[in-house]
Amino acid sequence: MPRPTTRIDLLDASAAGYARLIGLVESLTPGQAEEEFPFEDRDRNVRDVLAHLHEWHLMLLGWYRMGMDGEKPAIPAEGYTWQTLPALNRTIQQRYQDVPLGEVRRLLDASHAEVQGLIAAQTDPELFEKRRYSWTGTTSLGAYLVSSTSSHYDWALKKLRRYTRTLS
Repeated sequence: MPRPTTRIDLLDASAAGYARLIGLVESLTPGQAEEEFPFEDRDRNVRDVLAHLHEWHLMLLGWYRMGMDGEKPAIPAEGYTWQTLPALNRTIQQRYQDVPLGEVRRLLDASHAEVQGLIAAQTDPELFEKRRYSWTGTTSLGAYLVSSTSSHYDWALKKLRRYTRTLS
């Protein structure tokens, strides 16, 4: 599927990717949903994957709020750079180790809905015009949103499909 370039395309791609992801999660038995993956990976189970998505939604929403308030958000996060992303993602994975899968799922549903609302409230130029906002640097708000929604959901779906192929 081509990368979204309009608000409608982004809303549709995000909603469709999320529906595919949640459909796969809901197709698992409760035991399968809680099991550890039988392969080496940073994310060890379904909860870790969903928590990762949720936390990236929260970071994106925080960047947006700060940026639109005229502040310069720490992107990707305070104390991290794009080069230290593996360390940030390990920190995220550790943060949710004591949060049950059901709670992570509720958090993800809520953050996905909030991001969808953010997308819906924008115009095409607000989303896809590069350098429109100083806080997005040389890219567009839409590029951040695509990365945190449809592209990220595709990543998660691939990881969970890899896991489901091991089930028999």
